[in-house]
Amino acid sequence: MAVIVGCRVLLQSFRQQTGTIDGVCRLKDHAKYLQNLLNNKLQYIRPTSNGATRHFSSDAKDDLSVRYLDGEDSGIVVFGINRPKQKNAISKNLVNMMTEAVESVKKNNKVRTVIICSMVPGIFCAGADLKERAKMQQSEVGPFVSKARSLISEIGNLPMPTIAAIDGAALGGGLEMALSCDIRIASNHAKLGLTETKLAIIPGAGGTQRLPRAIGVALAKELIFSARAIDGTEAKRLGLVSHAVEQNKSGDAAYLRALELAREFNPNGPIAIRMAKLAISQGIEVRLIHNKLIPCVIPTKDRLEGLAAFKEKRPPRFKGE
Repeated sequence: MAVIVGCRVLLQSFRQQTGTIDGVCRLKDHAKYLQNLLNNKLQYIRPTSNGATRHFSSDAKDDLSVRYLDGEDSGIVVFGINRPKQKNAISKNLVNMMTEAVESVKKNNKVRTVIICSMVPGIFCAGADLKERAKMQQSEVGPFVSKARSLISEIGNLPMPTIAAIDGAALGGGLEMALSCDIRIASNHAKLGLTETKLAIIPGAGGTQRLPRAIGVALAKELIFSARAIDGTEAKRLGLVSHAVEQNKSGDAAYLRALELAREFNPNGPIAIRMAKLAISQGIEVRLIHNKLIPCVIPTKDRLEGLAAFKEKRPPRFKGE
């Protein structure tokens, strides 16, 4: 967008001021501005396999991109982590921005699926920003860690489906973030691991609970004790991810598969999906209760629309009501 604005400024200057010496000088200034703008911005633009563009920036305000898709993809929200120089490491600013984004979608009944991905090639999230942590006062460390843990818990508690699209390394807190999502999709060469024991610490944001639930206690212990990172293909074999996809030239194969999956969810009853998620999430915590805590027949307009559509042999038109 900034590049477009710069081009417009340059064009206006050319049209209005080329007839004077002063105008020519101003034109040169604008040309120099635009050249600097291009040098700073274009290195962060990379085409994707579907013809769109992905933008990368080292500006702190761009640490997170939040996109509400429209058209047939309306209801799908994409969180894109964007800290290229820090390999998407979790910083105070990123935690604050993601917390705000999570709070926003949590209150929005029109959001049907959230995808968390990376805007940076070859990386999902490298874990905590240890360089930033080293510069913190001791009094800052505790509150930051607590807020980061709370963020990952809040992602896990979102009422709509969440998908982690892992197109690169997901290590430490980065994998814990992915584990808090309902579904994980990885490219075949992505690296995944809870590697904290290499630093003489342990996973501190739910990894020691969520990893055993995903792959079993013994395997979780093996991976955490060894601090081993595995690739996407092995992660699929162990059950850590639901799908492992061949990476493409654009480096966004996992994201594109996540988008396909979100599109599969979109036509279905949004309230029913949220209630199903709640029933599953609560159900694995307790003994079999035949959904006594969650009613199976939900008295909603969507339910009546579903029955009517079935009877009339047409696609249902759910409104989340």
